[in-house]
This record gives sequence, structure tokens and C-alpha cells, in this order.
Amino acid sequence: MYSDPISVAAAEAQALTLDARDPLAGMRDEFLIPRHSDGSEQAYFCGNSLGLQPRATRQALADELDDWQNLAVEAHFRGKHPWMPYHELVREDLAAVVGAKPHEVVAMNSLTVNLHLMMVSFYRPTAQRHAILIERSAFPSDHHAVASQIRFHGFDPASALIQLDGDANGVIAEDTILRALDEHGERIALVLLPGVQYLSGQAFDLAAITQAAHAKGCQVGFDLAHAAGNLDLRLHDIGCDFAAWCSYKYLNAGPGAIAGCFVHERHARADELPRFAGWWGHDPATRFLMRPQFLPAFGADGWQLSNPPIFALAPLRVSLAQFRRAGMAVLRAKSVALTAYFERLIHAHVPDVLDVLTPADPAQRGCQLSLRVKGAREAGRSLYDHLHAHGIVVDWREPDVIRAAPTPLYNRHIDCLRFVRAVRDWAAAR
Repeated sequence: MYSDPISVAAAEAQALTLDARDPLAGMRDEFLIPRHSDGSEQAYFCGNSLGLQPRATRQALADELDDWQNLAVEAHFRGKHPWMPYHELVREDLAAVVGAKPHEVVAMNSLTVNLHLMMVSFYRPTAQRHAILIERSAFPSDHHAVASQIRFHGFDPASALIQLDGDANGVIAEDTILRALDEHGERIALVLLPGVQYLSGQAFDLAAITQAAHAKGCQVGFDLAHAAGNLDLRLHDIGCDFAAWCSYKYLNAGPGAIAGCFVHERHARADELPRFAGWWGHDPATRFLMRPQFLPAFGADGWQLSNPPIFALAPLRVSLAQFRRAGMAVLRAKSVALTAYFERLIHAHVPDVLDVLTPADPAQRGCQLSLRVKGAREAGRSLYDHLHAHGIVVDWREPDVIRAAPTPLYNRHIDCLRFVRAVRDWAAAR
């Protein structure tokens, strides 16, 4: 990468010194780092798509298999981690990760399923107020979900789906959101925005959005797929009506992992709210009386449908224990520093190759940097392929974005330096 060997040594020395000072350095050893074809560890920057496997996950699953083998149905009550209250085992740690009270969160289903269940309760359109506000570049699943909800209620997404446009980098200014609320607020039933926009990496001011939307009489929900385990969230204090997230990205709970849901405590006893009900959402005090009348459980638990999937919850329990030991404040502090270091390397050594699309302000981003190769789209794909060929794992999002996430639980400064060296090598060879 560098023609001057002194600069190479200096860069490596700085990265290694910073890694040695990292208060979370020991957490990396708790993960299984994939290997490149040459046997070396990958530089894995794809935790924003799928987090790495904690070493303890395999044993956690084996424990549940052992209880199934040895105890069968009795494992609901006598297992190492009894199955009957299993979802309660993750409640406090999950609440800590998203800044909620324990009764405001529940692990259940998958992300889009939870968004639909939340919209059953919190998207209550009327003839006068039936629009939903999202960003134009919303993740396709969110777009599909809200458009289908609008149609289900007999309205037309062409007029009832209000979409926010970003700048050339895809970044949506807060003023753009506020202007949309001023212009359309009287007809907006629901504001549904991300915590972190998946393509640009922009983090939104959730408190400001919630306050402005509530002032216009709108319900507010957030898709936290790229924010849970990434940002130091404070959902209870923010006061949004609901939020949902997946657990396979920064929460490292495995592919297709069980998702999470937040319902603010002001709705904890809102029995009048419409909802799709299932027996596990029934008040546990009378659930097993098997009565036909539905009495919702207190808090977010009341939105559950079916009994918890144990083999999906076990990896989440392991992962959340790691977050508890690390602490979200410490994780966020490292994330801010590591992402800033990564960005400085890019600006210092490959400014003629890469544009950083993600906002530079740490308050407006998590640990993801969205990058665009200067030049034709084919150049971006070429760089993406070069990185993977050299054991550096990032992801590609159409039409021209490389996403790289220096995740604080297991990424290092030396990984960031390795990425930038590979970019320089690619550019020099063209």
C-alpha cells in the first residue's frame, strides 16, 4: 500500500497500539473468526448483515438438545434453562441493549412479522388520516409491509405512502422530515423510519422525530434492524410507540434469529388496542385455564402469539450476555472511535478512490461506513471482488455501495488498516 516502509511500520504500530489499549479487546476471543483460503483470519466487516458466531453458542444449543433428549416435556420446568419461562431469561438484557424497561420488550418472531403485528395495533387509518411516512430508500421489506398495510385498509399507496428523499449520498436532513410533518402531518397516521438507514448508514434523531410526529397526532414506530446493538438507544425515554429489530446483525444471534419488539409502557394495559392475538400473549396467570376469552399479558408480552422457540432463543441469550458484560456505553464509545479511525484512514490514503456517503458526525451514524468507488459501477464491483479475494469481507448494495462495518465487539484497528491497504493495492494495479 505505502511506498515508504517507515509509513507502513508507523501505521501498523499505531493500529497495534490502539488495539492493545482497547478495553474490549478480549471480547474478540469470544467469537469464531472465519478463515480466508490461505488460513489467515478474515477481516470481517459484515456484522451489519450477519454477526459472527459467539464461541458459547454451540454449547448453549447442545444444552437444550441434551435437555430435550433427557427430560423431554419435563424440560419445560426442570431443564438447565427451563423452557416455560425461557423468553423471560433474555428480557432484562434485551431491555438494556435498547434502553427500555423489561416489560416493554419481548423476543419473538422475525422483524417484518413484528412490524405487521405492530401496525395492526398502531396503524389505525381513517378517511382523513391514513398516510404512512417512510424514506424512499427504505429497505424493501419495510416498503412492501407498509404498502400492503395501506392496501389492506382499502387505501392507495400511490397517495397514502409519503416518501422522504435524501441528498446525493442518500442522507435525509432532519429539516426534510420536519417539513414533511408540517406539510402532511394532519393526514399521517404512522411515521415508520429506521434507526439507521441500511444503505447510507445514517442514524436518525429518534427523540426529535418522535416529538415532532406526536405533536402532529401521528403514531411513531422505528425499524431498528441496523441500530439494535449498534447505537446506545433509549427507547423508553424517546417515547416512540413501538419499535422492532432483527437479532442476526449486530446482536450476533445467528441467521434468521428470533427478532425483538418494543411497546412503550403507556400501552402496557391498552387492552382496547386491536391486535392479532395468540395464546402466549394471554395473561400468564390464567393462560393455562384454557378459556376462550383473550386477556392480554401486561406490556410487550401481550403481543406474543406462540410459545417461544427455544433453539432460536438460546443463541440470543448467549449474545445478550456478552452485551451485558461489555455495556452499551463502552461499546458505543469504541464504535465512535474505531469508525472515526477507519474514516481517517480512508480520507488520508484513498481519497482518490472512495467517497464516504455516511455522515461524518458520530451522532448521525453507527459503525457502518457506506462507500462509493469513484468512477463507473463496474469499478465498485471490481473492488468488492478484490477485497473478498484477499479475505476482507464487506457487502455490496445496489446500485453502487460497498458497506463496511467495523463492529466494536470483534473488529480491530488493524482490520481497518488491512482494508485500506487492499484498496490501495487494487487502485495501484488498475
